[in-house]
Amino acid sequence: MITNDLLLPSIYHLQRRGIVGNINICSLNNTSLKALKKNKELQEAFPGQDFTPYPSLSESANRNFPQLYKEVIAKISPRQAVVVALPDQLHYEVVMEALGHNQHVLCVKPLVLKYEEAREIEKIAFEKGLFVGIEYHKRFDHRSLIAKRSYERGDFGEFIMGEAKMIEPYFYRFSNFQRWFTVDKTDPFVYVGCHYVDLVYFITGLKPVEVSVSGIKGKFPNGNQGYLWANGRVKYENGALLSVINGLGYPDAGAGSNEQCLTMFCEGRGKTGMLKHNDQFRGVSHCYLKGLGYAGSQFNYVNPDFYRLVPWQGEGYKPVGYGFDSVATIINTIYGIENKVASFSENKSLKKRCQIIKDVDKKGIIATPANSYINELVIEAARRSILSEGDAVKIIYGDRPHIEPRYRLTLKKSL
Repeated sequence: MITNDLLLPSIYHLQRRGIVGNINICSLNNTSLKALKKNKELQEAFPGQDFTPYPSLSESANRNFPQLYKEVIAKISPRQAVVVALPDQLHYEVVMEALGHNQHVLCVKPLVLKYEEAREIEKIAFEKGLFVGIEYHKRFDHRSLIAKRSYERGDFGEFIMGEAKMIEPYFYRFSNFQRWFTVDKTDPFVYVGCHYVDLVYFITGLKPVEVSVSGIKGKFPNGNQGYLWANGRVKYENGALLSVINGLGYPDAGAGSNEQCLTMFCEGRGKTGMLKHNDQFRGVSHCYLKGLGYAGSQFNYVNPDFYRLVPWQGEGYKPVGYGFDSVATIINTIYGIENKVASFSENKSLKKRCQIIKDVDKKGIIATPANSYINELVIEAARRSILSEGDAVKIIYGDRPHIEPRYRLTLKKSL
């Protein structure tokens, strides 16, 4: 869905602006590739643009090619861009494959499910002068950037108590989710709650130090069991608490495409501050003659800020919104890196690429393994917690960041 709804149209637009060259898309089988080829909205928005599918559309739809991506990556010349848009648990092996073939990477969130994997990716990428950007698109929402600046100025005070919510549509249960969104692999807190965990860190700079997540299991239509709902609590280094509610259950007939919001209360001298973002409703509502797209209702809350295709002076339509900005910024960063070192010797090129990567890490707008590693620690802690029925798990920083249970059982030997 993310490829259809955001990544491919964003990359198509960058292609017609001369930033992107040929586009190859690799999938497990060609079923989703055929759907992308036939997408009328993409055809109208990007007339004449196309991609090379792997596997070929002439292959049987029932035939799977789990290792084909390795062949595709191996064929392209070094220091291009590999976009990883797969189930969470598959990110690590594909990102490592891309780095092994000297490719820059754009990866959908979360990067990986373990802190040590994130650190390994960071180390290898930096040694090779390869950029890895993680597509936490809420960082590029103007309201998030405004909040970040205001918090840094002290306009709100110090964050102390908050609530975040992201409930995705019920119809997700009938999608490809039912094949991989299983109890042993992931959960709603990890999959979408990570957006708001990252966002609070992005705005405040406060590190999470403890995580507790409880889940409610249910069955997908194919019989697989998954966590369909999750409730998490994140404690921060200053004692602040954030409650995070997630699920796959927003009514298909509801006016919004999902339910998502963030509220943060802050302490100041003799007064309190507040930040409140109602992300599913941005003051725009439409009532259509019939239900459109995913929505089952005719009356819809319209979010014009995340991603929309709109008329422009060029051919077809162009993507706008912070979703597009996020993808474009990462791809443009990769393009800019390679443009700046095009005439350099290999040694000088590597030094320059590493310096640019350091600058991006320090700026902290694009999520990278170096500046967003707290997400992997939170995710690792969350998975430990939800699989132990909500036990609190601590995050320890220092020379070797890691997680550990809040309570340790120690047995004393009898003499």
